Amino acid sequence: MKALRSIAALVAAGAILGGCASNNAQPYYANDGYRGGGYDSNVATGYGTIESIQVTSGENRTSGAGAIVGGLVGALAGNQVGSGGGRTAATVAGGVAGAAIGNRVESNRNPEGQQMYAVNVRLDNGEYRTIVQDSVYDLRVGNRVRMVDGRVYRY
Repeated sequence: MKALRSIAALVAAGAILGGCASNNAQPYYANDGYRGGGYDSNVATGYGTIESIQVTSGENRTSGAGAIVGGLVGALAGNQVGSGGGRTAATVAGGVAGAAIGNRVESNRNPEGQQMYAVNVRLDNGEYRTIVQDSVYDLRVGNRVRMVDGRVYRY
């Protein structure tokens, strides 16, 4: 009965923590000194001209789901070993090892990371911004562009 409660608690904790995991849809702003003044989240739209476009390799980020699932599986497997204090130690060790393995498996889904593009824009007010996004479609150097919510579009 006690093992059943432990398993139920681990599953519930995993479900709660899994709900907290997110694929961050917020844009990534390069901190290379090119941007002037910083990004003002109150100004969602800006107009300017593309100064340059550079290909960068994206960071291989994980959502955390692999670590959570791996930690749960590892903790459940560790809970089956030993008794008393040894069982507790095995559960903790299994959870930590499982989380590390689960995170590694999730990050290996896309080993090179996603190809990203750093679009350097000179705004009409004279500021410079670098927006990193996953595609540039038909954007070229010299295009007039509009920045909306951290993405660059032709204007």
